[in-house]
Amino acid sequence: MKILGIIPARYASTRLEGKPLKDIEGKTMIRRVYEQAQKALENVVVATDDDRIFKEVQSFGGEVIMTSSNHSTGTNRCLEALEKYTLKNVDVVINIQGDEPLLDPIQIQNIAACFEDKSVQLASLAMPVNPAEKLIENQGCFVIMDKNMNALYFSRSVIPFLRDLPKDEWAQHHTYYKHLGMYAYTPEALKTFASLEQTSLEMAESLEQNRWLQNGYKLRMGITEINTLAVDTAEDLEKVRSIVRAL
Repeated sequence: MKILGIIPARYASTRLEGKPLKDIEGKTMIRRVYEQAQKALENVVVATDDDRIFKEVQSFGGEVIMTSSNHSTGTNRCLEALEKYTLKNVDVVINIQGDEPLLDPIQIQNIAACFEDKSVQLASLAMPVNPAEKLIENQGCFVIMDKNMNALYFSRSVIPFLRDLPKDEWAQHHTYYKHLGMYAYTPEALKTFASLEQTSLEMAESLEQNRWLQNGYKLRMGITEINTLAVDTAEDLEKVRSIVRAL
């Protein structure tokens, strides 16, 4: 199975501008993500619209593709990168978040394993919430699945709602899953996804994966026990730097 890992990377960010180029103990964030992805995949490329990021990736010997600055989502940027990439006959494209420098290669293996089922077109990852962890709305994204591990719905609210129990006891009586923002597609599914118009549930939750579900497609969920730490703020960046120093 030929797998291509694509790391979309933009310079602009509302809360932490230029975060792909932020230094983390001697290496830029984008370099750390790239090197972690390489531990699991033979073919990895950064897709960017910024010359500074392009030159940085080239400087450490990584593969990089310049893409349009007009893309509204990482999905569309991934599609353009796939169309420009030299590797042909790709079976699976993995969209790897460029702001997770502590990415564990096992997560890439977890999502790739979903495609051992040839019926899978699109996959993502979820992590069970520890029963001792507080379930807090608007912090992360929750997903519920059917018996075949296909997603039923994604929400920023805690789902499902346990009607007859106080909320601080919910996690003791039901396994909750938080969604982790890695996606994998067949090339055909990536093209289809990128061509779909936004839907009401996508806009309501500001979660683009709901666009796929609302159009009647299936999304297979892989389960991982490994959490991720996305860098969205300066505080997140300092937390990651501390972890890297400790390692």
